Amino acid sequence: MTKYTVRPAFESESVQIKELINIVGINPTGLDWKRFIVAVNAEGQVIACGQIKPHGVEIRELASIATHPKYRGLGLARAVIETLLRKNPRPLYLMCISHNGPMYEKFGFQALAEKQMPRYFARIKKLFNATAAFRKSTGELLVMKLE
Repeated sequence: MTKYTVRPAFESESVQIKELINIVGINPTGLDWKRFIVAVNAEGQVIACGQIKPHGVEIRELASIATHPKYRGLGLARAVIETLLRKNPRPLYLMCISHNGPMYEKFGFQALAEKQMPRYFARIKKLFNATAAFRKSTGELLVMKLE
């Protein structure tokens, strides 16, 4: 079993965070190491991460949840998410592909109808839908909220 530590990221880990985000193929924008919680193995390698990304004053997004493929199934994403949820006030939003929705429902997130979404997320969803023909992946973009 892999031993790991979950803690706030260090500036020296910013490159590892970006590399992990690229490995798992999620949105690489808005990566600020100061907002990240990381899971590191005994060798000090970042093997999972996540952040709370602000959008203005009132909207905060659970984002950049990533686990290195070699370390999946160990509860790392759960540990990172639980740490972020403990440290941040509600409401929190997130965006994910529909097949990931059930995972976030376990934490209490609920999918929003478009009319319930803050404008920022509604715009992103419209852009996502407009690019459907160019994407390899299938699935709907969910916007979810935790009260």
